[in-house]
Amino acid sequence: MTSKAVRDHGGGLDAAVLEYGGHRTHWIDLSTGINPNPYPIPAIPDFAWNSLPDANAMAALEAAARKFWNVPDQAAILAAPGASALIARIPKLVSIGSVSITRPTYNEHEAAFRTFGWETMAGKPNAQVVVNPNNPDGRIWQAGEVSSDLVVIDESFCDVTPDDTLIHLATKPGTIVLKSFGKFWGLAGLRLGFAIGDPDLIESLSDMLGPWPVSGAALAIGREALVDAVWAQKTRQKLAKSSDQLDQLIGSNGATLVGGTSLFRLYDVDNAQAWQSKLARKHIWSRIFPYSKTWLRLGLPHDHAWQVLKAAL
Repeated sequence: MTSKAVRDHGGGLDAAVLEYGGHRTHWIDLSTGINPNPYPIPAIPDFAWNSLPDANAMAALEAAARKFWNVPDQAAILAAPGASALIARIPKLVSIGSVSITRPTYNEHEAAFRTFGWETMAGKPNAQVVVNPNNPDGRIWQAGEVSSDLVVIDESFCDVTPDDTLIHLATKPGTIVLKSFGKFWGLAGLRLGFAIGDPDLIESLSDMLGPWPVSGAALAIGREALVDAVWAQKTRQKLAKSSDQLDQLIGSNGATLVGGTSLFRLYDVDNAQAWQSKLARKHIWSRIFPYSKTWLRLGLPHDHAWQVLKAAL
């Protein structure tokens, strides 16, 4: 029988609505790190809906992803129905052993490894997971800190700081770099993610996913977004400005910045539960953590939500 790590996430807005009232559409959800100003969805051709996903469309999407992330030629790339679908399958790629996962971090990795019988440990395990930049504190990992038989580098939030990427390590045997489409482009519901790295491991992941893993709509939207370099650059600038604005607002109310990215900010407060409850009574949902009584994480408000947040504080 395998032990399972507790899955603790942002989101959970339905439960907040049940406890604090109101209608879901009237709430402001700051518990996730999703861009509040998503990529504008382009026109989707009819065949994307009424035909099986086209192989050429998949190839076009993966080519756009390879260019956007400067993927080395020696590394393979695979599009998938969200990074979570890849995280859940990666522990099956190699024989069960021990894995190093530096905490605190996104806990779905540990949950996936434990589900398949892996043990978590420090020292010299045969697998290592790093989240770069880390969620929730924004830690940036260096190439010299990453070394194991199986290395998983989760870069779901790295698109806001592309210079911090470890994508060059994707050429090393046993290495997989994960990319998420939902965070930076703000289209989490599209369910699109990528695995990049060791061709043998990527081929095994592809076999696990089976044919047509990505919907026709996701293929079309993903490609358009990945080739739109102008939008990406403007978005990075806007997110940086908004995260600075959030730091000033929350800091002026007694919080201290711990870290984060320009998609989410982590603060130290006197009582995180009290902060969450105070905001929730104004129908603003935030993120707190079971392992800290003082950490509060906030995503960025949508344009119209800034005044609501200011009033709530």
